[in-house]
Amino acid sequence: MSVSDSPASSLLSRLSLFWRTVPRAALGNLVAKLLMVSLGLAITVTVARQGPAVQGAFALFVAVESGLLTLFSGLGLWLARQISQRQGGEAHAAELPMLRGVLRAAVGLGAVASLVLLGVSWWATRLPYSQLWLLALAAPFLLLVPTTTGQWLGQGRMWPINMAQVAAPASVLVGLAGVWWLTQGQARHAPTVVLVLTAWVSGKSLVAVVTAVLGLRDAAHRDARLAAPIAGPSWWSSWPFVLTIGVTNVISLLNYRVSLFLVERFHGLAAAGTYSVAVTVAELLWLLSSSVTVSAYARIGHPDMRVASAMTVQAVRINVLSTLLAAPILLAGAWWALPRVMGPAYEASLWPLAALLPGVAAYAAASSLSAFYTNHLGKPHLSGAIAGLSLLTSLVAGLLLVPSLGPTGAGVASSTGYFLAIAGAYAVFLRQAQLPLKALWTPSLTRGPEAG
Repeated sequence: MSVSDSPASSLLSRLSLFWRTVPRAALGNLVAKLLMVSLGLAITVTVARQGPAVQGAFALFVAVESGLLTLFSGLGLWLARQISQRQGGEAHAAELPMLRGVLRAAVGLGAVASLVLLGVSWWATRLPYSQLWLLALAAPFLLLVPTTTGQWLGQGRMWPINMAQVAAPASVLVGLAGVWWLTQGQARHAPTVVLVLTAWVSGKSLVAVVTAVLGLRDAAHRDARLAAPIAGPSWWSSWPFVLTIGVTNVISLLNYRVSLFLVERFHGLAAAGTYSVAVTVAELLWLLSSSVTVSAYARIGHPDMRVASAMTVQAVRINVLSTLLAAPILLAGAWWALPRVMGPAYEASLWPLAALLPGVAAYAAASSLSAFYTNHLGKPHLSGAIAGLSLLTSLVAGLLLVPSLGPTGAGVASSTGYFLAIAGAYAVFLRQAQLPLKALWTPSLTRGPEAG
């Protein structure tokens, strides 16, 4: 047997082929996400070292903020779909009027959400819900980022999205450092968690306003280069699509976070704090998968079924393989690092992390499949049904396991939901794309024409 036919050579060839299939834009987005996550982890470590109870309050606050952002995320995805579906056509819709429309809607909906958050904060007596007035002040601005980046997502342009993703946690850290520098050597009149939350909403609001301004300027410049732009549709004419995406994404978020709220309900803030660290570390596996999906989003939305399905299958292969390879490495690193970096109390995060990782690795394909349902098919309710199945499974299993097994039971419950849901998601995709099961591991079955 020649050297070129050896198993080692064959493995290297397969790895080389895998590397070539990774979209170059995904690598840039991955670098940005790594930087963003590093900044986020710095915030998490800072808060976690104040104690598991403080970390639990912070994690629940951020979960509420994420719920607000996802509920109205349909505005940005509607804009992304309108733009990506028109790429390469002879007539281009003017982007500026569409962007202005969705930004006005984002500010208005944020103001309504602000009133609700103020009411909850007024009546609440426990952290973090008593501090939701901070989120209420920022709510009209926070929706600007996911809405504005919809235009760049539809264009397939990653660098402005990357800048917005990195700027938010960087500004939070700068604000947090400034607060601590100003209060150095003085008695603090507010607990650490309140300082962190103030820096969090202030930094993200500043970045949101700047992102919206840059997005409007970019849209105006692109429209000025068009010879004969046509009038684009209004988001209001597609409000069922926008609403369905929002509801779907809230279901998806609850799917990711329901176990956290169950742990807090049955075992308190400290247990929620240690479990939230396990969740944060486990979801690092989704760094590459989300980068691949974002970079391929415009192509997944191509109107030709063969192009869209081929890109989706390619993204699924990359996502699943990369997370399966990374999961044991991540667990080994966390087993050594968490107690040393965050403190001995976070040894309690390790077994929940081990229980979470298998399901999180399998669920890495969900983002690409969801993009196919939403951006190509225009059927976001399919993503909602898949996430709802996972949520229901996780909730039922969690109610059975969390009271007795605590955070580890929550990890087992979440993994069970992820496994069941991703199996359903594969089946729905293959039926919609009219592909056989073996298409997932047989590239020749999904080679389609190049997108125009």
